[in-house]
Amino acid sequence: MVASALVPAVIDPEALWACTTCGACVEECPVDIEHVDAIVDMRRYQVMMDSEFPGEAGPMLRNIENQGNPWGMRADARLDWTSGLDFEVPVVTGLIPDDVEWLYWVGCAGSLDDRAKRATAATASVLHEAGVKFAVLGPRESCTGDPARRMGNEYLFQEMAKANIDTLSEAGVKKIIASCPHCFNTIANEYPQLGGRYEVVHHSQLLSRLVAEGKLTPKDPVTAKLTYHDPCYLGRHNDVYDQPRDVLDAIPGVERVEMHRHGKRGFCCGAGGARMWMEERTGKRINVERTDEALGTGAEVIATSCPYCLIMLGDAVAQRKGEGQADGVVVIDLAQVLADSIGLRK
Repeated sequence: MVASALVPAVIDPEALWACTTCGACVEECPVDIEHVDAIVDMRRYQVMMDSEFPGEAGPMLRNIENQGNPWGMRADARLDWTSGLDFEVPVVTGLIPDDVEWLYWVGCAGSLDDRAKRATAATASVLHEAGVKFAVLGPRESCTGDPARRMGNEYLFQEMAKANIDTLSEAGVKKIIASCPHCFNTIANEYPQLGGRYEVVHHSQLLSRLVAEGKLTPKDPVTAKLTYHDPCYLGRHNDVYDQPRDVLDAIPGVERVEMHRHGKRGFCCGAGGARMWMEERTGKRINVERTDEALGTGAEVIATSCPYCLIMLGDAVAQRKGEGQADGVVVIDLAQVLADSIGLRK
């Protein structure tokens, strides 16, 4: 008797590839089933053994393999975000200088997407204002491999991870700031499996610390009703909920309101699990659903702390504006709100 394959005999392929790995099922499960691990394992079998996966994800995987980023852009474009800054961002070409405390891991989206680049520039500006000594890898930085691992391409993930660990080791890096929760999670929690051990903080954690220590003082009012969207890989996967809100609550003029699904019960933007590069064809789009929840609070500003969320929610707000809704609503990173309050954004 020949055993039937789990996929598609038991698990519908559409259900397998629809998962955003947000972790909500794990959070709510009363018997602690790790659904996400099982889903990624099944995806890994489909990709590595059967070479079966959504065709639209193929270009993303090839771009990571050939160009070091999911969009297939050139490596020297990773420094374009620095062009409008009025200070120099040091680029590590050999060993990280002794007087530089942190490596700022910008990430692919933060380096290459126009909206995310503005958030990256704001983050760098407030760190510079606080006197934080940091540097970047620039063209030497490459995709952490997160999208490849979530897609099930474990081989590509490990190749990318090992190459990045070699680069970080050659540079003598010990402490890393990451703006992307996916990069943050991968470097902090998954690179140690391959020998890469670093002190890793998300930018919202460091900004919260700098505000609490008085090294950053928000002073100019940002008069707006604002709602904060929890990125899944920052919140549920790493339990960082308070620090982003502490930063926003320290800014005068901000009236912060919560969506009914927030914190541990927050709702995904739809980009995780490599879904950023795949279309949704069943039901309402996840990013539109989440944006409608944000608009339902009456907020004029939707703040987040993840470039994927920034892109997904920004697209949904643009769609609603095209339909005559969401007039005047903006989607920005919390670092941009903070930069506004300390007079750094132009």
